[in-house]
Amino acid sequence: MEISAGPLLSQINSPADLKKLSRDQLFQVCDELRHYIIDVVSVYGGHFAASLGVVELSVALHYIYNTPYDQLVWDVGHQAYGHKILTGRKDSFITNRKYKGLSGFPKRSESEYDTFGVGHSSTSISAALGMAMAAKYKKETERKTVAIIGDGAMTAGLAFEGLNHAGVADADLLVILNDNCMSIDPNVGALKEYLTDITTSPAYNKMRDDVWKLLGKLPVGKRFTRDMAAKLETGIKGMVSKTSNLFESLNFRYFGPIDGHNITKLVDTLADLKKIPGPKLLHIITVKGKGYALAEQDQTKWHAPGLFDKVTGEIYKKKFDLPQPPKYQDVFGHSIIELAEANDKIMGVTPAMPSGSSLKFMMEAMPDRAFDVGITEQHAVTLSAGLATQGLRVFCNIYSSFMQRAYDQVIHDVAIQKLPVIFCLDRAGLVGEDGPTHHGAYDIPYMRCIPNMVVSAPMNESELRNLMYTAQLDKNEYPFVIRYPRGEGVMPEWKTPFREIEIGKGRKLKDGEGLAILTFGHPGNFATAAIRELKAEGIDPAHYDLRFVKPIDEALLHEVFSKFDKIVTVEDGTVVGGFGSAVLEFMNANNYKADVKILGIPDRIVEHGTLKELRNECHYDSAAIADAVKEMVNQPVTEKLIS
Repeated sequence: MEISAGPLLSQINSPADLKKLSRDQLFQVCDELRHYIIDVVSVYGGHFAASLGVVELSVALHYIYNTPYDQLVWDVGHQAYGHKILTGRKDSFITNRKYKGLSGFPKRSESEYDTFGVGHSSTSISAALGMAMAAKYKKETERKTVAIIGDGAMTAGLAFEGLNHAGVADADLLVILNDNCMSIDPNVGALKEYLTDITTSPAYNKMRDDVWKLLGKLPVGKRFTRDMAAKLETGIKGMVSKTSNLFESLNFRYFGPIDGHNITKLVDTLADLKKIPGPKLLHIITVKGKGYALAEQDQTKWHAPGLFDKVTGEIYKKKFDLPQPPKYQDVFGHSIIELAEANDKIMGVTPAMPSGSSLKFMMEAMPDRAFDVGITEQHAVTLSAGLATQGLRVFCNIYSSFMQRAYDQVIHDVAIQKLPVIFCLDRAGLVGEDGPTHHGAYDIPYMRCIPNMVVSAPMNESELRNLMYTAQLDKNEYPFVIRYPRGEGVMPEWKTPFREIEIGKGRKLKDGEGLAILTFGHPGNFATAAIRELKAEGIDPAHYDLRFVKPIDEALLHEVFSKFDKIVTVEDGTVVGGFGSAVLEFMNANNYKADVKILGIPDRIVEHGTLKELRNECHYDSAAIADAVKEMVNQPVTEKLIS
């Protein structure tokens, strides 16, 4: 399907083209940009509502600032589609999030306009401050730096660390707070309530009007001096209510709130703020999904809806003749309720991902026992640790790549104290179109190297339920990791009875001859498919599902190395320090001799694409496993002892 940009947007291939337009034409540009995003995402997919909410801001920023010399840092990147389209990527935007196509997030290697790569939230202020400090050091006095951060991202500790430093760094930085009460799910916490108070306060509305009247009287064309800034600051403090002290207490000059969909107001405001030195915060009010009624009404659903009919709003779903397996996340979400009904010690915690992790089901059924704590992974882990000290069994559900942000807390607050927090790492392994910032590639090495830690992975939905059941038993005294992938499992009839699994105990799924395949987690299903293919060629490998990488089943490995001198390991994590490495460590420690081939995510950054495309590229899908087995059975055993 051919998608065409509107008459004005079709002429814009860079911000320089945008600047040629009159202010009155910006209304039409915004309208065309919004419809272009709707057209492309409805047909080709991608994140949706976030970028619609900042169309006017994207246009205003590139209209006023001298990008890319002036530097814009977009937080997270869900909201940067308009920015990409305006900066020379309009014609290639249909490849967004496609294999070998544009990234769904700002990416430094993709464009000089993408000043900082983002995927995880709350990094914009710190990164932008670093750029602003560099400009000051290099005496680039005319260079401006802007961080655009959502109110949900502002809940993270890193955002406040950046604000705290910026207030004393004496760098020229503008922070734009895009306030729409949404991250992916509705925002939570005291900051959300504080911003709501600002938005609805008559005192703040009066402040807004008075501030912009004052700005309108500033001398045009003159350099805005520090004396002028001090006078303005004094005037602002006299206008605002006592509740405005949060940002001002951090030495930021606060402006707003203003309507983030009023392009004229945004252009005038940004032009004025360019003249004011030092740290400034502009608070704008926007609507996530602006301009598409269904997205405005259900912003979580339309965060990334998939393909849809833009006229009717019908979201296209695959139709199947037979029952399909559920998503692993939904198995978790429903199973934790079953467990919690039988065990009143069970609690659930997630940092801002109740829908993505499916903890939303427990939050609805048991609101006093399941909590969304906002974009605060560090807090989520230590909160869970605090709950665990009181004898509670906490399921802390965090995406694998997000858990990286709380690594110190995992070690210091959980493992050292030997607290039995249960870490359910969703989106472990490759995640597909979100790409390298979201791939859960590293949790096996970074978790298995920690003492007092159990690290497990289910091969299917029944195994996930059993691992969850095992982890919450009182006899378990250790932190317990259960990692599972994004997407669907393999069992349409998944609701099996709970059964305890002996910790550190794997299982032999199939006996065989000549070669053994050892798998960890969901890729065991790829091995099963490969074995079916190999049978037709007369190759009959054994298959072992280890279940645990720590403690690893040494009895099972003794059996494997006693019977086989050719072994293939398969995992959906990095091959460096992961499951395969654990097998090699065992082989070396016990003086076994065998040829071992490790399949998994290679030691490089893997870009975005579908799961099928990426698993094929990384050579651990069923075809790659079959090829590896065939290659090994046709080679002589290496006559070398690894020691």
